[in-house]
Amino acid sequence: MKWRFRLPAVLTPRSLGFQLLSRSLLVIAVILLFIGILQYVVMREFLFTNKAETMQNQLVTMPRDIFVNVDSEGGNSRLRGPLFFLPDMTLAFADPSGNVSNLTTWPEARTPPTLPRDQYDEVMKKKKRLNYTIARDELGTEQLVVLQPIDIRGRMLGVAQLSTSTAPLQEVALRQLLTFLALALLALLLGLLAFIPVIRRTLVPLSTIVETVGRIDAGSLDEKLPVPQGQLEIDRLAHSLEGMLERLDASFAAEKEAKEQMRRFIADASHELRTPLTSIHGFLEVLLRGAMHQPNQLQKALTSMYGESERINKLVNDLLLLAKMDRAPNMELHEGELDAVVIEMEPQLRLLAGNREVTLRLDAARCKFNSDKMKQVVLNLFHNAVQHTDPEHGRIAITLTADRQHVELAVADNGTGIPAEHVPHIFDRFYRSESSRTRKSGGAGLGLSITKLIVEAMNGTIRVESRTGEGTVFFVKFPAIP
Repeated sequence: MKWRFRLPAVLTPRSLGFQLLSRSLLVIAVILLFIGILQYVVMREFLFTNKAETMQNQLVTMPRDIFVNVDSEGGNSRLRGPLFFLPDMTLAFADPSGNVSNLTTWPEARTPPTLPRDQYDEVMKKKKRLNYTIARDELGTEQLVVLQPIDIRGRMLGVAQLSTSTAPLQEVALRQLLTFLALALLALLLGLLAFIPVIRRTLVPLSTIVETVGRIDAGSLDEKLPVPQGQLEIDRLAHSLEGMLERLDASFAAEKEAKEQMRRFIADASHELRTPLTSIHGFLEVLLRGAMHQPNQLQKALTSMYGESERINKLVNDLLLLAKMDRAPNMELHEGELDAVVIEMEPQLRLLAGNREVTLRLDAARCKFNSDKMKQVVLNLFHNAVQHTDPEHGRIAITLTADRQHVELAVADNGTGIPAEHVPHIFDRFYRSESSRTRKSGGAGLGLSITKLIVEAMNGTIRVESRTGEGTVFFVKFPAIP
């Protein structure tokens, strides 16, 4: 069996841990490199300045009389004392005429670099030393040059120049830089080894959430994510995922409910249509068997079929209206007096009530509504009250009240009432309570559903209060207009 080396998950190139680790180390490496370069520049400047100070002190302590008889060709006719310099230094003298003389005596010494005349003149005019400058000799070697004005009793003799190679100083600074870079590289390596377990431990909460989310499916959307994890961003992610799961759960539940409602709707609509069609089919079958030649049988069959066809027509119209309201619930609204609409409908309502007692108590009420749809709402509620009250002893009351904020229309009856368990479903499509909404006395169970859709499309609300044996009251409320 061949053994294979596997990198830790945190070192996988596309992993979050690898990206955090690599970017952190990259930032640290850039910072360390910047510090190293800055340290090199500062160290180089310090070494050059310190060396220049040493050379300057040597020039200051030199006797002035050794520069008195320096000839123009670079010779030194008289030296009145020994000169002590390091072997890698060269001494030169520039007189006021711009002639530079080499005063270095040992054979191995290099020729000192010659500076532009304006630098010598500047030192002689200001009578002050120039800290140091960098120049190249005739072989191209970089030299550190220090200048010192020489005067005796106020008479300017020239400028003494002491120079030395910068190579040893550069080597010290470069060695310091390489040492720092080696230590920085070692620190990065140690940081890499230390960061791997730290980042792995830091990403444990994220891995926990990933594992939990991986176990969630359509049947377990209510599973809770582990929070808090002690990390603000991870906790926010967990809360966001929980909110998303809750919304998905609600969406699936709503979709499931919508499918169930659609299934019930199709089943109920099919049942409602099948009943009158079966009745019509039966009457036609009777007529085809010979009843058409009997006037009484023919009249009864035609009357029954006409009633069933009206029922089918009303059911189809209600279904079309529901579909239209579902597709485009908004409607055109106008300001108007709601009490005037109810008063206009009074003769029709009393005719529909028959021998039942009808009472109207109407306050002046102004709101926004659609006149035709409002009449349909009043008719649906009034017809529902007529269906469930006694033809001789029934009482129906329509009350309209208004205040600064709302207009409320109430339709009350003293009918059989609605059992408490049926009240929450009274506005569902095709819904009937067994005791109060039978097929014989009621319609297909769409009237109140249509009424609720119309009221909500006019920015209103509808609710019902009922007690078995005491009657029912429907309340319709709209925003008032002063």
